Amino acid sequence: MIMGRVVDHLDHYSVKRARAMRRTVYCARMARHDESDPATWWDRYGHRLHGEPAAPVAGPDERTGETVGEHDRTVEPEALRAPRADYPQRSGAEAGAWFTDPKGIPTVDGVPERPGLRAPGPTGPFDPDALLRSRGPVPDSGWRRILHAATLGRVDPGPSPAQIAAQDRLRRVRSHLAGTHRVAVTSLKGGVGKTTVTACLGLALADHRGDRILALDANPDAGTLADRLTGVADHTVRDLLDDLAAVDSWTAVSRYTSLAGRLQVLASEQDPAAGEAFTRDEYLRIDGALARFFSVMLTDSGTGMVHSAMAGTLDVADSLVVVGAPTVDGAGRASKTLDWLVAHGHERLVEEAVVVLVGRGSRELDSGALREHFARRCRAVVEIPHDPHLATGGRIDPARLRPATRDAFLELAAGVAEAFPARVRG
Repeated sequence: MIMGRVVDHLDHYSVKRARAMRRTVYCARMARHDESDPATWWDRYGHRLHGEPAAPVAGPDERTGETVGEHDRTVEPEALRAPRADYPQRSGAEAGAWFTDPKGIPTVDGVPERPGLRAPGPTGPFDPDALLRSRGPVPDSGWRRILHAATLGRVDPGPSPAQIAAQDRLRRVRSHLAGTHRVAVTSLKGGVGKTTVTACLGLALADHRGDRILALDANPDAGTLADRLTGVADHTVRDLLDDLAAVDSWTAVSRYTSLAGRLQVLASEQDPAAGEAFTRDEYLRIDGALARFFSVMLTDSGTGMVHSAMAGTLDVADSLVVVGAPTVDGAGRASKTLDWLVAHGHERLVEEAVVVLVGRGSRELDSGALREHFARRCRAVVEIPHDPHLATGGRIDPARLRPATRDAFLELAAGVAEAFPARVRG
C-alpha cells in the first residue's frame, strides 16, 4: 500500500517534470528564433500580400533583367496581381521601409489618401472674441443697474443711451496720436473763462489718456494758470528759457513744471515787466525743447492777439480753441477772433477750430441760432454750463465739479482729440 502511494507520487512527479521540460524547450526555441532579414523579407513573404504564387514560367527577371529558369521565378495570375502602380513594390533594403515611407502611400492630387485626413484649405485668423459668449456692457446706473443686479444678470436691459454716449465720448478722447499736437486756447476778450477752459481741458485729457500732457501759460501779463491748477509758481517759463541749453532729459524738464493730477503745468512769468520780453522767437525755442517730451501741449495764450508770443503760438498750432460766452458781447468777441484769424492767414485753424461758450446764457438770447452761427464757421461748438465751483476763481478741484460740467469738458476733450493725427505728418 505504501509502495503504491510512492509509485503514484513518482508518476505524478514525472508528468509534471515532463510538462515543465517541454515548456522549457519551447521557450528556448522561441528565444533562439531569429527574425527575418529585412533585405530578404519581401522575397520570402511578399506573396502573402499579393496572393499565392502561380506556376513557374521561364524568362527574364522583372527586377534584374537576367534570364532565369522555370523554378527560379514565379509569376502571379493577373487576377491576383496587386495594383503595383498604386502600391509600388520595393526590394532589398527598401522593403523594410515600405509601410512607413510616405512616398509609398497613394495620393490624390498630391494629398495623401488616408482615412480621416482632410485636405488643407484656407483658414481665417484666430479670433479670441469668437470663442467667448457675447456679453454686452453692464448698466452702470438707474433702474437698469438695479434690475440687472436683482436678477443676477438673467435680465439684462442693456446700457442706457447716456451710458453709450459716455463710452463713445471716452473712445474719442483716447484717439490715437502720432507725434506732438499743439492746441492754442485764445480769445480777444478777457474774463470769458479762457484760463479755466485751458485748465479743465488739460485735466480731462490727462485723466483719460496715457501720454504726457502739458499746460503752458504764455500770458505775458502774469497769467494765473498755475494758480488755478497747482498754486505753485516757483519755476516759470523764464527760468526754463535761461537754462534751456541744459534741458536734455525728462528729469531736467520736470524741474520747471508742477503737477496737477497727471497734468504737467508750466507757469508764466509773474513779473509783468519781465513777461513783456517773452517774444515770438523765445516761444518757438520753448516749443521746440518741450515738444520732445510731451504728446499734447495746451497753450493759454493770454488776452489779445497782437502780442509777440501769440504770433509764435499761432505759427506752430495744430488746433485752435476759441473761448466765448453765451451772451451778445461774449459771442461777438469770439466771432471777431475768428475774423481776425482768417484775415491773417489762419483759415485752416478756423475751419478746424472748436468754439467754447462758457457760462449761463440769457433767456432772451436764441441759443440755437448762436450755435448755428459758429457751427457754420468751425468744426464743433461746445457749451460749458455755469458751475459754482469754477465761478469762485480759486483752485480747481475736478471732484467738486458738477456732473454736467465734467461731461461738457469731456466733450470738449473729445472734440479736440478728434483732430489728432493718426500718423506723423511729413
